[in-house]
Amino acid sequence: MTGKGMGRRIGYARVSTDDQRLDLQKDALTGAGCIDIYEEKESGKNADRPALGYCRRALAAGDTLVVWRLDRLGRSLPDLVQIVAELESAGVGFESLTERIETSSAAGKLVFHVFAALAEFERNVIRERTHAGLAAARARGRKGGRKPALDEKQIREIKALLRDPEIQVSDVAKRYGVSRATVYKHVGPVTPKKSRKERE
Repeated sequence: MTGKGMGRRIGYARVSTDDQRLDLQKDALTGAGCIDIYEEKESGKNADRPALGYCRRALAAGDTLVVWRLDRLGRSLPDLVQIVAELESAGVGFESLTERIETSSAAGKLVFHVFAALAEFERNVIRERTHAGLAAARARGRKGGRKPALDEKQIREIKALLRDPEIQVSDVAKRYGVSRATVYKHVGPVTPKKSRKERE
């Protein structure tokens, strides 16, 4: 094995949910001149990626981290951009074989600047949607979640209707598009008014 700082090419391979074998990735990384390959045996659903941690600790300035495909390194675009930026700050290059992207060239760096801009755009869109959703919820008088099944006006109307002994709860529920359980939950027990015959 060559010493650190000699421009080693180190590979990182990770299984996917669809493909639990690493043979294809390892063959490609070996063919690309990787002297060591760190293998992640669990998919990205698992938050821990110990092999990636070992791999990054082994890298030194002048080395290049090589992956078979971009999604083997990052779970999302922001995740990928962050990892590559951290590698770059440590003087470590990055290369993805399938997309033919490598950060040691001007063209490769340009691609990742575009990726970084897209990742920031994605974060801003998510942030704006979240804020807009919360603002809309506040405007409707609630903190979030689904719209209440019945509003105050409807509850008053239902209470008035159910005071009529001839009106059934099931009929009221159908009229307002809710279940009988929802009517009982919001209105509670309602005592029907006595009919004229009963009063007599």
